Amino acid sequence: MVRSPLALAALATVAVPGLDAFDVRRPAQPGTDFDIAVVIDATRKRWVVRAPVSAAAGAALEAEVVLLEALDEQVQRGALPFSVARPAGFAHLPEGGRAAVHAEIPGTALAVEHLRPGPGLAASVGRAIAAIHELPTSIVENAGLPVYEPETYRARRQAEVDEAARTGRVPATLLRRWEERLEDVALWRFSPTVVHGDVTGERLLVHDDEVSGVLHWGDACVADPADDLAWLLVAAPPEAAESLMEAYQLRRTELLDPHLADRALLSGELALVRWLLYGVRTKNADVVEDAVSMLEDLDAHTRALDEAEPEPSLA
Repeated sequence: MVRSPLALAALATVAVPGLDAFDVRRPAQPGTDFDIAVVIDATRKRWVVRAPVSAAAGAALEAEVVLLEALDEQVQRGALPFSVARPAGFAHLPEGGRAAVHAEIPGTALAVEHLRPGPGLAASVGRAIAAIHELPTSIVENAGLPVYEPETYRARRQAEVDEAARTGRVPATLLRRWEERLEDVALWRFSPTVVHGDVTGERLLVHDDEVSGVLHWGDACVADPADDLAWLLVAAPPEAAESLMEAYQLRRTELLDPHLADRALLSGELALVRWLLYGVRTKNADVVEDAVSMLEDLDAHTRALDEAEPEPSLA
């Protein structure tokens, strides 16, 4: 059952004592695991209420709440150059679990395709991601979220590729490409860091040409930092991606990872595998066909790049 905006507003008034709801609106980007609404109070302050739609989402929210408390402490210390949505209150749900309410962080979703090279927003994005990767891993461990070592993480990605191969929907050339990279041990020598785990334009808020907030930490873990860079390097204009990576590298204190960008690009490709598997597991034919279409486009793109590479000289 999808909760109405009015029902969510009522939850917000219960969660935050003294909150006098004046108006309520659906967000521009509705969630899938949560019913979400923006509540405007009588003083025009804006609040976001999130109510989980399943027991799994509720459990994820509880772990995220613990993490958000630790992240907010890092914000106060100046370790994070952006805000996080620490809950201001909770309302118990009749079916179990809790809805969480937090003050809305000023900003709009990042339009990554509009990033420009130089010291502006692209550099701010790079510094924001680097700051996440500099956090102590203990804050993720203490929240009970996953922690992966490099070999375990490589095996996890290998298992996903193997499962996707069994669907018969992945081009053989892509499977060979991924197998080669997954078997390259040197590529997977990295120091695990805190990662957000789901970096997209909707997760990164922008205000005055700076990253003002990072939302939705439910997929956070200790794993490969390349995962947080994957979407950015694929979607951003190449010159802006260079500025982003330069700022990222300057912000990291100990970055000895020559294959970071290579793994980030590979992670972007393997995201299509996970989308395909999601469609298969949920029996969603539309998702499966969407994933297959993107995999075919990727296959054509990589084939064209391979054909464009000059043959090695025999001289």
